[in-house]
Amino acid sequence: MKRKTPIAILILAVAFVGALPSRAWEASSSNSLPQRQRNVIWRNPGDVSQLNLAWGEGGAAAAPKPPFTFVGEDTGGSNPKIEVKDSRGVVWGVKWGEEVNSEVFAARLVWAVGYFVEPSYFLANGRIAGARNLDRAKKYVGANGSFSDARFEKKDKSIKKLSDEQSWAYDENPFVGTKELNGLKLMVMLVSNWDSKDRHQAGKSSNTKIFIVNTRAATEHRYVVSDWGGTMGKWGGVLRRGKWDCKGYADQSDDFVKGVKRGMLESGYSGQHTDSIKENIPVEHARWLLGYLGKLSDAQIRAALKSSGATTSEVGCFSRAVRTRISHLQAYTAANAGPRR
Repeated sequence: MKRKTPIAILILAVAFVGALPSRAWEASSSNSLPQRQRNVIWRNPGDVSQLNLAWGEGGAAAAPKPPFTFVGEDTGGSNPKIEVKDSRGVVWGVKWGEEVNSEVFAARLVWAVGYFVEPSYFLANGRIAGARNLDRAKKYVGANGSFSDARFEKKDKSIKKLSDEQSWAYDENPFVGTKELNGLKLMVMLVSNWDSKDRHQAGKSSNTKIFIVNTRAATEHRYVVSDWGGTMGKWGGVLRRGKWDCKGYADQSDDFVKGVKRGMLESGYSGQHTDSIKENIPVEHARWLLGYLGKLSDAQIRAALKSSGATTSEVGCFSRAVRTRISHLQAYTAANAGPRR
């Protein structure tokens, strides 16, 4: 006669399985179950000195390929935009106006030091078949579909993007106080990004988003600054700030870092969230960022500028001003050396 398993042993076995760590449970379960979730804001870019800033995040292979076909007009935001498909069926958001150059260039720099951006490219000219009944974009697209000076940003439908109320704020997120978040704040200030709306401005369309990306290891919730258009000019209030204005940008370079007080950097930056961006950034966090930012060469910066549509004079002016800001950051961190974190 078979012996029956005592009820007490069955209860203990069920309790043990229920107490298994979630990671162990996932490892022994069907692949149809949800992956482990993790929050990320930065990834190691590797040898920054070897990155190709002329092409950026997507590289040359992923650049938009003509001919382009009209999909529809995007009436959101403050700049004229439409969506198109390229010859491979990839959907792109096309934007015109004063943010085109600054957005592509700033995103190149931010990507180079390890932060997430959406692949974007500057196209000097092209043609869009079937573009019709346009509203704001009408002045930028000719009757035959021709256009010039446009930013193409890839629309990846496989990535879910949480925005506005579902996005994140600079002072409320899983990374508050970390070198990775403070490094991102320093990049916001480096490129004079005054349009730093976050979840607190959800009603005005925040410029922070959470991208949900499924990788082989986990489902990543990537914390992203999704709009770098309000950059490379003066920071400040409504009557002072600008975009893609090298004189204004260069004139404020000495205020990028103004000093160090009790181990924290001081900056003259001002934008949508001045205090939550520039306050409480330790010197050692700037030193960590410089381990990547400081390896960018002048040639890489110039290549990023050229590929963003900068003129010859703009390439010279902006590259000097960006180098000045990096050099100031290096000088202050060297003069206030302390323990590394």
